[in-house]
Amino acid sequence: MFKVYSRYGVWIAIVLIAYFLLLKLIGLHQYPAFSVLNGLIYGAGIYLALKKYRDGKSKFKFEKGFEVGLLSGGIATLIFTIFMAVYMYQIDTELATSIMERWNLQYALGTLMLLLTVLIMGFVTTLVLTLSFMQLLKKSWNTKDGNRNTLK
Repeated sequence: MFKVYSRYGVWIAIVLIAYFLLLKLIGLHQYPAFSVLNGLIYGAGIYLALKKYRDGKSKFKFEKGFEVGLLSGGIATLIFTIFMAVYMYQIDTELATSIMERWNLQYALGTLMLLLTVLIMGFVTTLVLTLSFMQLLKKSWNTKDGNRNTLK
């Protein structure tokens, strides 16, 4: 299980970093609206991690699948937040200021607030997507014909 969520967590983080750097190359990295696509990246990675874990097991337990989803997204979130911290504190120190000015916020903790926002958004996205995907991937036992309500 460690192999699955660590591998997919690192890959999610790599794709998130590549997407951010692509936005930087185009000049759109200052617009937080483009971070909506981060949810698609998280979703694809978590879904693939859950599918990989489920396919390797004869009996798929909800708790273990939930753990795989949370940890793969959590690892990706931590790696991406560390990358953003290095980027905002060392490479582009004006990014936080320009984003805070667009939001009309005058806080002295601009960079720290953005890093906290990246961290919280990553964990919340991970939690919501993991809960959603587990509903699709779990074996239903609520109805007599429960198997027709699950993805195969």
